Amino acid sequence: MAERPHILIIGGGYVGMYTALRLQKKLRRSEATITVVDPQNHMTYQPFLPEAAAGSVEPRHVVVPLRRVLRRCRVLTGTVTAIAHARKVAVLQPLDGEPREIPYDLLVVAPGSIARTLPIPGLAEVGIGFRTIGEAIYLRNHVLSRLDLAASTSDVQRRRKALTFVFIGGGYAGIEAFAELEDMARYATRYYDEISAADLRWVLVEASGRILPEVSLPMADYTVRQLLRRNMDVRLNTRVTALTGGHVVLDDGDEFDADTVVWTAGVRANPMLGRTELPLDDKGRLVCTPELQVRDTPGVWSAGDSAAVPDLTRLDRDPHAVTSPSAQHAVRQAKRLADNIVASLRRRGLTPYRHAYVGSVASLGVHKGVAEVYGIKLRGLLAWFMHRTYHLSRMPTVNRKVRVVMDWTLALFFPREVVALGQLQQPRREFELAALPPGTEATLPTGT
Repeated sequence: MAERPHILIIGGGYVGMYTALRLQKKLRRSEATITVVDPQNHMTYQPFLPEAAAGSVEPRHVVVPLRRVLRRCRVLTGTVTAIAHARKVAVLQPLDGEPREIPYDLLVVAPGSIARTLPIPGLAEVGIGFRTIGEAIYLRNHVLSRLDLAASTSDVQRRRKALTFVFIGGGYAGIEAFAELEDMARYATRYYDEISAADLRWVLVEASGRILPEVSLPMADYTVRQLLRRNMDVRLNTRVTALTGGHVVLDDGDEFDADTVVWTAGVRANPMLGRTELPLDDKGRLVCTPELQVRDTPGVWSAGDSAAVPDLTRLDRDPHAVTSPSAQHAVRQAKRLADNIVASLRRRGLTPYRHAYVGSVASLGVHKGVAEVYGIKLRGLLAWFMHRTYHLSRMPTVNRKVRVVMDWTLALFFPREVVALGQLQQPRREFELAALPPGTEATLPTGT
């Protein structure tokens, strides 16, 4: 190992950023150099994406600029496409230019996960995920633009399609996005004489027999009842078989058209892991020890969605139990991972990761929520308040915490903004039209 070992961290999400933050705090400059690589120059606090999409929080306030918080780290914007651990190099593909190799002494592999999709006809053409700030901004503008379209057309079929919103997947991400955006759209209808809340159709499709697998069945059933009271359509034990052209076909025999299809049906490990020499389990995740080291691979560490970490709190009941892919585990694993790296550099013993899942909180719109923490079940306003309090405490940096609180405070005194900034989807369209020769403008397709 070099005199100043080089620690390479692949991924700037929960695990990558929190690990780098703790390492730069714990390590002296003479002990190591740290490099963080991520395709984005920021970390997104995903639990606040539904509120960002619904306009309760400014989107810029739920992302943390990596270069601002990782002052003692080198931050590279690009994608690691492969790892050759035998030579201790990772292949970096920058945003522009030729790929290059980055040598390392210690490696943290935390590229996160990607959406777990299925080969459904039309999904790639009409679907959108809900994992990035860009997707959240797009969905907000798109949903509001559908109200504008419906209010402006005399075509009954076109209007019905515009006002139909389909969400596929009933986990936390799907339920929160489904509920928050419906809450926003219903609020927005007060400014449309041509549209009422009853004209909106919101459909949730879940393949299993329940939603919110992270909470108890009574709490999941309560959530379904609350959604049904808002005239939202919840389809359990149902699968989507086709989405071609926005025509939704369900395996229960129902068919209808929708302009909005949001895919929130789970995640899978980053496929980049398959282009490494590292041991993977049957789900493509890195096989880790309780100390968060990649098994049988000295000098390589991992945690988060792309790591299969033994769950020491459940091994007595299930010897193959691993921690769930949640932000709760990722943040805590990052802390333990960083401490163990420091301990290894200083020739000290390592500590295994052990954390029992404490529960979950979810927002279902303004002043509405569900929570189950340490077995205590909360509903409505109190659960919504707990959701905000908990996630605010986990939000990185005081800067971002203050900005989010300011957003919430202003929302108490001023009405919610319900304007669609459609130009963000096609920012060059107006200039392209202006640059066309006279008489050719009509040939350009209309945008959203």
